[in-house]
Amino acid sequence: MDFPHRGEIYLVRFANQPSDDKNRPALIVSMDVRNQFANDVLVVPITTANRPAPTHVRLSRGEGGLKEDSTAKCEQVTTLPKSFLIRGPFAGLISQSKMLEIEKAIQRSIGIPA
Repeated sequence: MDFPHRGEIYLVRFANQPSDDKNRPALIVSMDVRNQFANDVLVVPITTANRPAPTHVRLSRGEGGLKEDSTAKCEQVTTLPKSFLIRGPFAGLISQSKMLEIEKAIQRSIGIPA
């Protein structure tokens, strides 16, 4: 059986939003070895509300299979059970340069200079 890979985008259900019936895209940020053996994954939610912030990273339409220009909200990194991954991956991995931007934004969000 295959497993989610770091840098892939999935449609997910967020547990902390039970009143929100809409599934949303999220980027897998946990390491592949963890993704293979753990029952959960670390994700960063993605939104089409493109508001600039030091912890936001712009993702262009097509990146990782996204249908619209979007933003990864790296201050909201969270853990989800794999059962909350509804559909995906969309289309391959995001670029290594974007993944590096994501990593730096996550660091900023927890107070580590990036």
